[in-house]
Amino acid sequence: MSEKKTTHFGFQEVPVDEKAGRVADVFHSVAAKYDLMNDLMSGGVHRLWKRFTIELSGVRRGHKVLDIAGGTGDLSYKFSKLVGPEGLVVLADINESMLRVGRDRLTDRGVAGNLVVSQADAQYLPFPDNTFDCITIAFGLRNVTDKDLALRSMLRVLKPGGRLLVLEFSKPQSDLLTKAYDTYSFKLLPFMGKLVTNDADSYAYLAESIRMHPDQQTLKTMMADAGFANCEFHNMTGGIVALHKGTKP
Repeated sequence: MSEKKTTHFGFQEVPVDEKAGRVADVFHSVAAKYDLMNDLMSGGVHRLWKRFTIELSGVRRGHKVLDIAGGTGDLSYKFSKLVGPEGLVVLADINESMLRVGRDRLTDRGVAGNLVVSQADAQYLPFPDNTFDCITIAFGLRNVTDKDLALRSMLRVLKPGGRLLVLEFSKPQSDLLTKAYDTYSFKLLPFMGKLVTNDADSYAYLAESIRMHPDQQTLKTMMADAGFANCEFHNMTGGIVALHKGTKP
C-alpha cells in the first residue's frame, strides 16, 4: 500500500494537495497590509533588494517580462517603465487577493497599456513556449509546492537567452547573524503580525517557510538541473536574502 505524499507547510508536514490551499489562506489574510508589513519587517531594505533585481534583469524597451508571485506590483511597476509602450509586463500571482491589491495599486499609479494581470500557478504557467525575455519571482518560490516543476515551467516560457531572477530569503552567512535573525524571526515577527494585521500565525509561517527553503548552493544546483545555464547567486544583507540568476540556453 502506497503512502500518501506529504510536503512541508512551515515546520508542519501536510498532504501535498493541501499545501496550496493553506498558503492561499496565509496570503488572503495578509494581502491588505502586505506592503506595510514588508516595510516594517525589513526596515525598508526590501526596496534595495528589489532595485538590485531590476538592475541585474537586463530588461529594456520592447521586452516581455513575467513577474511571478508579483503580489502588490513593486517589480511590475518598475518593469512597466523600462519596457515602454512597445513592451509587455505580466503581473502573475496564484492568490486572488494579492493580485487584486496589485492590480488596483498599479492602476492608481497610472500603469496602463503595457501591463496585464494573470492568476497563474508557477508550476503550470499558462503561456506559450519562448514568450518572455525575463522572468522574476520575488519572495514566492519558497511557497511553491514543487519547486523543480516550477523552475522547468519558467524555463519553458523563457526565450532562449532570457533570464530568470529568483529573489528569496536564504541562509545567513555567519553564526552570529543566524542567532540574531532567529530571535527576530520567531519572536518579533509574529508579534508584529499580531499588532499590525491581527494575525500572528501567518508570520510564524513566514519564519518557518524561510527555514525550509533550499540554501543558496542547493537552489543554484536546482536551477542548473532544471536546464538553466550560467547559474549564480548574490548574497545580500549577510545572506538573509539571495538573488539567483540563470539563463535559458
